[in-house]
Parts: sequence; C-alpha cells; structure tokens
Amino acid sequence: MLTSIAISNFAIVESLELEFKKGMTVISGETGAGKSIMVDALSICLGNRTDAAVVRHGEKKADISASFDIQQYPHVHEWLEERDLEHDNNCILRRVISKEGRSKAYINGRPCTLSDLKEVGSHLVDIHGQHEHQSLLKKSAQRQLLDEYGQLTDLTKQVSQQFHEWRHLKEELSALQNRSAEQDAKIQLLSYQAQELERLDLKEGELQALEQEQTFLSNIADSQFKAYEASNILADSDEGNVCSLLNQALNSAGQIRPATKELESALEMMNAALIQAQEAADSLHHYQDTLEQNPERLSEVEQRLSDIYDTARKHKLLPEALIMLRNSVEDELAGLQGGEDSLEALKEKEEQAYETLTALATTLTEKRTITKDELAQKVEEQIHGLGMPHARFFIQSQPLNQVTVNGFEDIEYMIASNPGQPAQPLRKVASGGELSRISLGIQVVTAHTSIIPTLVFDEVDVGISGGIAEVVGRMLRSVGQRGQVFCVTHLAQVATQGNQHLRVSKKVEDEATSSEVAVLKDQDRTQEIARLLGGLELTEQTLAHAREMLGNVQLQ
Repeated sequence: MLTSIAISNFAIVESLELEFKKGMTVISGETGAGKSIMVDALSICLGNRTDAAVVRHGEKKADISASFDIQQYPHVHEWLEERDLEHDNNCILRRVISKEGRSKAYINGRPCTLSDLKEVGSHLVDIHGQHEHQSLLKKSAQRQLLDEYGQLTDLTKQVSQQFHEWRHLKEELSALQNRSAEQDAKIQLLSYQAQELERLDLKEGELQALEQEQTFLSNIADSQFKAYEASNILADSDEGNVCSLLNQALNSAGQIRPATKELESALEMMNAALIQAQEAADSLHHYQDTLEQNPERLSEVEQRLSDIYDTARKHKLLPEALIMLRNSVEDELAGLQGGEDSLEALKEKEEQAYETLTALATTLTEKRTITKDELAQKVEEQIHGLGMPHARFFIQSQPLNQVTVNGFEDIEYMIASNPGQPAQPLRKVASGGELSRISLGIQVVTAHTSIIPTLVFDEVDVGISGGIAEVVGRMLRSVGQRGQVFCVTHLAQVATQGNQHLRVSKKVEDEATSSEVAVLKDQDRTQEIARLLGGLELTEQTLAHAREMLGNVQLQ
C-alpha cells in the first residue's frame, strides 16, 4: 500500500510530505484549492505523460516520490527481483520533471524507463477518475473490464496473439494460392538465368587468377627479351658487363697501399656485389629457360574471360558479382518452384493455427459467460443501493459469425433504468446522473475484486447527493477495509466515512499561490464536515449535524 508521498514544486504545491494508513482516506477542500493535485502528482509518479507546465512557476524542476509497502504482494517482489532491484519490502517510485519538459524516472533509487515505471505502477495503484463513465461507454472498455474482473486478461492476450499469427499465415497462404502469370513468367526467366550461370560455372577467385594468367602469357616474349638483356648487362656482354667492371675495380683497389680499414671495407663490399651480380645473372638464365610461349592456353584464357565479361555486361553487373547472382537466382527459383510443397505445408500450418485459435476463443467464451452473469448481478445490486431500485443491468454477449482478435463474441453493457422499459446499451443512457451512478457501481464492484493494493477515486461522486451519497461513502469504506482507498470528495456524507481525513487549502503569500494539506482530527474534522454540509458561515446547527454524522459512522 501507499505509505507516503513527497511532492515539491509541482503545480501550486511548493513542498508537501504526507504519510498514509490503511483503510479509507478522504481528501476535501474548497473549489480551486487543488484537491486533485495529489492524485495528478501520483499518476505522474506512476508513469503517466506530463510536460513542463506541471513545474511550479519560477522553479527549475518538479520532484515527486511515492513509497509503497509491498510486504504482502509477492508478484511485485518478483517483478523487482527479475530486474535486480533491491526492495526490502519497499518500493519507491520517483519522477523528476524539468522546466524544459524533460523527465527522469527512478525505481528504488535506480534510473528506469517510463514503461517500467508504468508497469510496476499498474501493480500498485488503480486510479478511478470522475470521467470514468465516459470510457465505460466504449464497448472495448466494457470488454476489458469484464475480462479483468474474471481474471481473463492472460487468456485474452493468448487469443489476440494467436489471432494475429493465424491471420498472418492466412495471408501468406492466400498470396501463394493466387500466384499470378507474372510470377510464372518470372520462374521462366529465373530458370534461363540459372542455366546460363550454371554453364558459366564461375568459381570463387577464378576471375583474378585468369586475369593474372592472361597478363603472364601475353608478355612471355617481352619477358624473355628483358631477362636476356638484364643477364647481358650483369655478366654476358663482351663489350663490358657489371661483373667484369667489378673485377677491374677490385684489381685497382687491391693495389692501393697502405691498406686501411676503410679500403678493406670497400673491397669486401665490392666482393659481395660481384657475387650477387653473378648469382642474379644465373637466376635470370634459369628464369629465361622456364619461359615458353603457349598461344593455345592464352587463347583459352582470353575466351574464358570474354565469356565472363559478356555475361556480366548482360546482367549489368561487375564480373565479381556473378557468383552472388547465381546463388540469389537459385534460391529464389527454389522458393518459387517449391511452391506446391510449400502450399501444402503452409495450408496445414494455417489449419493448425486456426484450431488453436478457436479452442482458446471457445474457452474464453465459456469463462466470459460465467463471469458476465456474476458481474452483472453484483453491479445491479450496487445500482439498486444507489437510488435506482428497479434498474436491471446485464451484460450482453452477442455471438459473431467468425472469430475475431477479441474472441467469438461482442460484449456490451445493457441497462433498463425503470420497470417496463426495454434494455438498451449503456451508451444510450440519457441521464448523466444515472450514468454516473451506474459507473460508480461498476467501479466499486470491480474494486472489491482487484488485487491492486491502493485504489484512488477522484470525485467519482459528482452528481450524487443526499442518502445516495451516504451509500457511496459506505461502499468506498467497505472497499477500504480490504486494503487502501483514497477518495477526493466534496460530499460530507462521503467524507465522514473516511478513516483518515485530509483537507487541501490554498494560500497567497508574497503574491505567490501555494497549496497546503492538513490531517484533520477532532474539532478540525467536524468543522470541515460542517463546511461541506453547506453555508458560508458555520452555525451550531451545522456543527451539531457534522458531529452527529461522524458519531454515526463510529457506531457502524
């Protein structure tokens, strides 16, 4: 349950820290004092969208944190532990919004995503707003509420997921069955291309090897001449060659006296050069002997290269891409030619998916049938207590011709407000007061079965007064006995039912407006109940009435 909340620089709240107890906490205050500010702050702390407008004027950021005792909620423990978030039976949610509109979220002091904040918040708090009846007019919201009440949410998700899987397979099957003449022509073209590329049979690295071989074969005569020319210069020419010149240099240098270290070094280098020149000449002779012109092989290589280049030009590709093209063509052709086998396999898969879908949807229908009657009966009992004693409420389950993403039926809430009137959809109820009471009855019933520890009702008693308001107060107090309920109200009959009473007030100081919250006890609470009963001035009569109302609650 919610144990405390701390708010700073949010809207007109400068700084606020409150601790809470189990049971029902009522929040009251004059119009414009900011009774719903705490609810708004809490909803933002739970991950709702926000913007820079919530930051108090003149401040850099708004900061909201809410602490929860989760000792009795193991599913929240599991959620935190799955994300390595230490908790010690406490969960602290925090949201910081800058004046630029950026926001940061934290769970137990660790930064988190807004989706994580919203997910864990959905396990901790459920907020019922004063305009809840507006969403209840939508059949989708009615179906969702029914499924949540019957704990069918997981099953509805399975139906939805299976429906999308089946629909995807059905679309694939339809596309395969309706293969066009254009696709047949494509098979013909791919077959021709595959045969052509198979005949070419280009291997990985072959193109580079052929180009190198062509260069070598085309230049054999020139290479032979250049090798002969080089060997002549080194050792074979009678008119002077490197080796004979080096010998002459050695003879001349060897006669120099005295022989110094520099001279000996020079002689060694010339000896080494003579040896290397002779070895180079020998190597060139050997290389020249290995060269042999091969016009037949050159012709073969050039023809092979011509075939490769021609094929590449035909497909408007670089020659290097032909191997990849062949693989692509063969894969695509195999996929199209294997259509018959694929068609049978896909048809079987689609039928199995549909069988699974119908089985899940049938189970959902059976469970909804039981759940809708139970929910309708309990809502009708609550509506009777809210000043509509003759109203009949039931949930219509209209079978559909085929299964949908939501199952086999269309769900709609029906109401007959008075005897003799035919039942009509909730969305056609003309009276706003009736609609508010029906909505409240539905919310109270679903709240009784909720596994969420903290429930917030934000002025859901709008349009209700008198004895009905007292019934509403008792309803909310009974819901609070199982956990924790917060109720923002303007009705004394509801406010008296609270186990804890908070009053919101507004003050103006130094031309700055701020909102304050006080915990009311004894005389202060009596005066606030008297104020809610009416009148600008508190009289002894209204104070006595307030004391009587509070005393009656204590005796219940």
